[in-house]
Amino acid sequence: MNEASQPTPSSLLSLGRQPSEVVLTAREFFQLFLRTWPYLREQLRHLIAWSSARMLIEVVWLFAALVAFDLFNNKVLIGEKLQPSQATLLLLDDSFVGEAIEEPEEIEDVEDRDDETRQVETQEGEEAQPVAMLTKQQQRTVRNHLMVLFAVAVIFLFMLSPAIDYYRTWILQRVNQFLRTTMIERAEHLSLRYHSHARTGDAIYRVYQDSAMVTSVIERLLLEPVVAIGQVIFSFVVIWLFSPILGLMFLAGIMPILWLVAWYTPRLQIRSRRARNTNSDLTSRIQEGFAAIRVIKANRAEQVLGERFDHDSTAALDAAFYLRAEFVLLRMIVIFVSALMVIAAQYMMAGWTIASDPTFLAGTVALVGFAAWNFGAFQAAQSRIEEFVGNGGDLVRIWSVIQDMSIGLDRAFFLLDLEPDVADGEDAVPLPRPISEITFKAVSFGYDPALPVLRDINLTASVGTITAIVGNTGSGKSTLMSLLLRLYDTDSGSITVNGTNLRDLQIDSLRSGVAIALQQNTLFATTIADNIGYAAQDTDRDAIIAAARTACADGFIREMSQGYDTELGERGGKLSTGQRQRLSIARAIVRDTPILILDEPTASLDAQTEQQVLANLASWGRERIVFLITHRLSTIRNADQIAFLEDGAIVELGNHDDLMAKPAGRYRRFVTAETETVDQESA
Repeated sequence: MNEASQPTPSSLLSLGRQPSEVVLTAREFFQLFLRTWPYLREQLRHLIAWSSARMLIEVVWLFAALVAFDLFNNKVLIGEKLQPSQATLLLLDDSFVGEAIEEPEEIEDVEDRDDETRQVETQEGEEAQPVAMLTKQQQRTVRNHLMVLFAVAVIFLFMLSPAIDYYRTWILQRVNQFLRTTMIERAEHLSLRYHSHARTGDAIYRVYQDSAMVTSVIERLLLEPVVAIGQVIFSFVVIWLFSPILGLMFLAGIMPILWLVAWYTPRLQIRSRRARNTNSDLTSRIQEGFAAIRVIKANRAEQVLGERFDHDSTAALDAAFYLRAEFVLLRMIVIFVSALMVIAAQYMMAGWTIASDPTFLAGTVALVGFAAWNFGAFQAAQSRIEEFVGNGGDLVRIWSVIQDMSIGLDRAFFLLDLEPDVADGEDAVPLPRPISEITFKAVSFGYDPALPVLRDINLTASVGTITAIVGNTGSGKSTLMSLLLRLYDTDSGSITVNGTNLRDLQIDSLRSGVAIALQQNTLFATTIADNIGYAAQDTDRDAIIAAARTACADGFIREMSQGYDTELGERGGKLSTGQRQRLSIARAIVRDTPILILDEPTASLDAQTEQQVLANLASWGRERIVFLITHRLSTIRNADQIAFLEDGAIVELGNHDDLMAKPAGRYRRFVTAETETVDQESA
């Protein structure tokens, strides 16, 4: 439907792409993620439920780790009495709960003791104070109860985690489905100006791959950072409570890391955009290769296709590698800086442990639990430092992934932001029924305003007539019919249906009233009946059979193994070209629309079948307006009027006999040239 020359896009942006060097500003970055809200809102209650469950698991694990650390290290191994809450948690009686003993008693050797007291060393010069201790039997009981409690918690979480993961997948797929459907609907409503310039593979990659970034927002931006930041803050607080010096040291160490990440962010975005652009090119190459596989094989161009694919695939692989390399390099630098802080912290903590220095606030805060620096305090602080550094590294990783996500979102929303050139007006009305006439009045159009394709077209087609649009290749025949479908809007002039301008009609109503059969219409790998009724889903079998008879397809269909239920191969590969063309005509007829456009409808039919199809169409179209785009003289002769186009203008208009009566007529010259060509081919 678009045989006229198309303009070359003036920039990459007109192709729906952005140069790889484009970097998002801070405002654009945050606005992208805010725009995901409408797609997440539909699943808000599920997101809240899932996030709450995930956070609950994190809290349970954190609480379990803190409780288990104290119970195992201080109660099971050392033998300290339990706190009331710990005894309740382990289902133990009050005999496991101890209080300080006021009067010191003689203390036996710790290894041989069987009583419930032990002297605890204090700072030099102070008298040792006896404290209540667990017996060995009680220690074993605490150990056993702790193991049972831990096993129950592990089993519970083991059973709960898969359910939560499944719930997450279900939510994400619903969000992604909503966005992909929206993108497809948006792309379908864009005018052919966009689709003529953009590569199909690029749109496929945006819909299939870039759209997935919205679902990643839930985990990468909402959940993982919240959990990681919470754990970083908790670890930092514990480190600070052990020693403010450690806290200040790690706080100071964060500053160069933040500066480094900020400096590195544009590099990540550039690499990400290059990776996505090259993968889009690769997708386009694959799509183009399979779409043109017959042409490639016929011209023995497999090697050329292979070389081009290898080039695009290598470029995509390299771009993806460089992006991952940037991720790794940034994280390595952050790990190096963090390692320096950890080494310095270990050096200071070792010194404090050797000197048995008191911890900050002398262990009065339960999160620390150690009054003085000893091996247990060293291990506890060390674990919090490792957790702080590990979660900090995770935040850097998450930030890197978010940069890639932002580029994906930018590409996805680019397609959603494109405004269609052709849209319904505010007061658009349905297509008038019944249709009496269609009028083209002073219509001019060009894909590029500086290069008009159609100039000052004046034409009227009445109901019950067949109008043939004739002309040499590139004269604008298919473009004229594209304007009737409002695939484009006219640059000047007007097209009216019963006197109503096409711009005042609802696009869906207009196109629902126009059926079109192309010379090479797409067939699908389904049954013949489904292919004929593809655009009219509610059509019954009788209407499908009637349409096939009009298109002279019923005969060969019934000869097939399963008749109308015969499965076709990819693109109707089981059929001849003429058979596919008749199914295309039947598909247009079955819609029973008041306007029918046939683009070279009989180009692959033999003369006898062609005449029968045209006779059937003439009978079927008595209450319709039919347009024929054709070069075949046998088809043209039967038309009620012929519009002969030359250089985008109708230079002659009339029926075959009237136009042939003009001795120097352009149509007559065209017919003579076509006849001589046919005679030469026959000879």
